[in-house]
Amino acid sequence: MAYTFQVTIDSASPHDLADWWADALGWEVEPSDEAFIRGLIAAGHATDDDTTTHHGELVWKAGAAIRHPEGLERAPRVLFQFVPEPKTVKNRVHLDVRTEPDEDHKSVVERLLAKGATFLHDGHQGPSVWTTIADPQGNEICITN
Repeated sequence: MAYTFQVTIDSASPHDLADWWADALGWEVEPSDEAFIRGLIAAGHATDDDTTTHHGELVWKAGAAIRHPEGLERAPRVLFQFVPEPKTVKNRVHLDVRTEPDEDHKSVVERLLAKGATFLHDGHQGPSVWTTIADPQGNEICITN
């Protein structure tokens, strides 16, 4: 049997990080359903303490997700979940982001650095080259063609 999966990234500020990654990848943040959330609170399945507001919308405090604009058939969902502790060591798993074949990966790196990423190092293996950066909360990403 083959399984599907989502990628989950721990975050001190999941909604802000979801916004950053959606912009970085050209993806979309999954919309919040305020009526659904309020219904769960009214039914006693959640409390107001389980929620927060982000860009004026009621959202779950526990996390936010992004998805490819062509849907989950195109790429797995990425979930950013709240954790109180800060990142302390190198990620054991990271995303390798491939740019379009005619796009210089360095221009993507520069755009993300301007939006709060941190340069870590350049790498190469044979004809393959990449740049490793960290998102605003320190999670590593490799950008390559």
